[in-house]
Amino acid sequence: MSFAHRHALPDGTVLNYQIDGPVDAPWVVFANSVMTDLHVWKPQLDVLSEPFRILRYDQRGHGQSTAVSTTASFKTYGADLLHLLEALEIKSFHFVGLSMGVPTGLALLAMAPDRFLSFTAVDGVARSAPGREAFWTEKREQAQSGGMAALARATAERWLPSTPPDSNRHKSLVTIMMATPVDGFVAATHALQSYDLSAALEWMTCPFLGIAGALDGAMPDAMRTQFSTVAEAGFVEIDGAGHLPNLEQPAEFNATLMAFLNGQQEHLMEAR
Repeated sequence: MSFAHRHALPDGTVLNYQIDGPVDAPWVVFANSVMTDLHVWKPQLDVLSEPFRILRYDQRGHGQSTAVSTTASFKTYGADLLHLLEALEIKSFHFVGLSMGVPTGLALLAMAPDRFLSFTAVDGVARSAPGREAFWTEKREQAQSGGMAALARATAERWLPSTPPDSNRHKSLVTIMMATPVDGFVAATHALQSYDLSAALEWMTCPFLGIAGALDGAMPDAMRTQFSTVAEAGFVEIDGAGHLPNLEQPAEFNATLMAFLNGQQEHLMEAR
């Protein structure tokens, strides 16, 4: 059974979220990327919602979640998720973050490290690459002057390099991206243009899995380098996938994630 809800934060922001899966199952929390929403995880839902209790939510200013400011930081995004977890009384969980969802998860890790049963980073890093300020300034100005349509089409084509533009998968992503509120996107660009959550890795005592699309430029190497200090770290590249391997190659992504999560649950059971 699936439940969709909205939760108000202290600053007036309202988070949209959905819960799926058995009531007594272990929690898996999914955090979306910039310009997407909780529906980006739809290909994972049927597989994971049988053995796990799934929380998907729209980060502030994305999907059906509101934004009360045109600036934000990952401390804000992390605090948003912590507030939602506390409201739902979720004490421990497996975390899966996509792109921007990775630094959101790291910000949360620094606030509540004992809640993490595992951390899966999907095409995301702990610190931004040099020179990203100019990139995100350009995208921000493009959205402010012309809206999200052209930006959505160009981004979807770049993020799904193996997916034909006339496919339903590509069209669905463009639709999600175009629906992103401009103010929410603008706020996210301020967080993305220059961040460093590397210090949070000191709190990473849970098992870690990095998943990257093999066609996502320098991302696979950047993830291996930045997360190399994590003690229990594994890395998997998904062939034929760009920035959104969960969407572009869902079968291989789901098999990889399920194997990791099931392995962690087995270890937890053995430790009891």
